[in-house]
Amino acid sequence: MAALPIGARAALPPVVNGQPLPSLAPMLQNVTPAVVNISTKTRVRVRNPFFDDPVFRQFFGLNGSSREQVEQSLGSGVIVDAAKGYILTNNHVVGGADDITVTLQDGRNVKGTLVGTDPATDVAVVKINATHLQALPIADSSSLRVGDFVVAVGDPFGLGQTVTSGIISALGRSGLGGSSFQNFIQTDASINPGNSGGALVNLRGELVGINTMILSPSGGNVGIGFAIPTKIASEVMQQLIAHGKVSRGSLGVQTQDITPNIAKLLGLKDNNGAVVTRVMPGSAADHAGLQVGDVVTGINGTTLQNADQLSNAEGLLPANSTVTLSVLRKGTTRQVNAQLAPEKLAMLDGGKLDPRLAGVTFSDLNDQQASQGTAGIAVAAVSPASRAAQAGLSAGDVIVGIGNRRVTSLRDLQGLAALRPRQLVLLVATDEGLNYVVIQ
Repeated sequence: MAALPIGARAALPPVVNGQPLPSLAPMLQNVTPAVVNISTKTRVRVRNPFFDDPVFRQFFGLNGSSREQVEQSLGSGVIVDAAKGYILTNNHVVGGADDITVTLQDGRNVKGTLVGTDPATDVAVVKINATHLQALPIADSSSLRVGDFVVAVGDPFGLGQTVTSGIISALGRSGLGGSSFQNFIQTDASINPGNSGGALVNLRGELVGINTMILSPSGGNVGIGFAIPTKIASEVMQQLIAHGKVSRGSLGVQTQDITPNIAKLLGLKDNNGAVVTRVMPGSAADHAGLQVGDVVTGINGTTLQNADQLSNAEGLLPANSTVTLSVLRKGTTRQVNAQLAPEKLAMLDGGKLDPRLAGVTFSDLNDQQASQGTAGIAVAAVSPASRAAQAGLSAGDVIVGIGNRRVTSLRDLQGLAALRPRQLVLLVATDEGLNYVVIQ
């Protein structure tokens, strides 16, 4: 009997029992050209107390020259509009970047322009000018079920485009840290560093999610990855393209979880829902008739377990959306309709407080931050060329003190800044914790 050719031994048979072997290859031929690699460069000012000394600078011939280092990062993105060159990705991939380069599957490198970012959902939109692009159709992620097969496409560890497969492990995951508003798809399709911003597709080759993060004690994939559903990502994308930012609606309430003591006090059967602790005058909740002590048990037909779920659902809806709330008051459940109003926050130009704060815009905390017990002043925007940015202040930071004095309101900030301290030291709360920012 003649030996088979070596290649034939390694190949799978094309047909078994008269049926062709199943393969994802035909579907992926249409998917992979729409998934891109994104590399960014961010210039960061390096602070060293020795270099702030004019004698030291003169001795070493530095003469005040800028001291910067360039940080580079890699991620992925998905072309969703071939004609206009729009790419969906993560805010943490491109947010704050000075240079964005998009590498297409055919090897072309194209300069990317940031259209807008939304840190609250970790969604960003980048635009490129290039021909012969291929986009992915966007599916309705709300039709996903646990157990559906999905495929993740991205560029993990900078290896190049990689495809992994798995199933939908869970839906509606939240409370994972990072972005403020979460309703993640959980999948066991391998997602690793560099996959962020890549595509999660169904077996029809339609986009159902934007891969964003993993849960892992080692930093590598352990079968627990998360993606932003297209229902959220596409709504955010539309606002970013139209306005460059996201306008969210607000109920205008502060709530808290229901403890056993609160449940007993209000005569509740369980701890599900969120109890209203404050209603802002003139807010959507005020107009809808909500009162302190009401328990919100559901929104738009979805049962609520705690206050975070209410805040999350509220934050994922655009301004002027109408929501139906299930409200329990004195043992009676009623349905209440409320139209979410755009949240209006007082703003303050930092340059009017102190020349060293030029380019910084401060604001009051939003309802979500206030309901979480945060106290301080939000940094709404920071000009990249400002002294504050060079010192390390970023949009999204919360100022909790100046020097050794606490700051809880814009009035506090105005009063302390008016003292014109010789050295402006801000105590700043970030996702990483508290740190000092010294602005010269």
